[in-house]
Amino acid sequence: MTDDEVVEAVRAVAQAGTLPPPATPEAVAAAEDVIGFPLPSLLRRLYVEVANGGFGPNEGILGVSGGSAQGHFADIAELYQDGPDPSGRIPAGLVLIYDWGCAIWSLIDFRDPAGPMWCSHEGECRPQGMTLAEWLTGTLAGTVTVEAVLEGRRHRR
Repeated sequence: MTDDEVVEAVRAVAQAGTLPPPATPEAVAAAEDVIGFPLPSLLRRLYVEVANGGFGPNEGILGVSGGSAQGHFADIAELYQDGPDPSGRIPAGLVLIYDWGCAIWSLIDFRDPAGPMWCSHEGECRPQGMTLAEWLTGTLAGTVTVEAVLEGRRHRR
């Protein structure tokens, strides 16, 4: 799918539910300042054009400031700034966006404009072999689940 198609697919799902309004460009820029890397272009578009988080699996991904929170995590920049991994196993530029529960996280690699997805679980952080676009369309279709995320991680051992 193209980025335009992903934006439209998320927008269609968003119209059926209650999501926060889109993020302001200033909130996105503030998150980028904290993280030290630009948001992948698709994530930026989704935040600014569709909703400030809340889309994706279950209760949705975290937003930037003023957007969708998840549990006691307010936004991606706050979580990144607080240091999600004191052991240093999560490289700089990998940003936690979705908590599957049981200390299983999906992350986006902000170092790459395509937004490759990673998984963090039990002290390991591994690439998932898919981009944000593939991850989002998979979560919307129900093919990317916590089980699939963990299974993908096991195949890379």
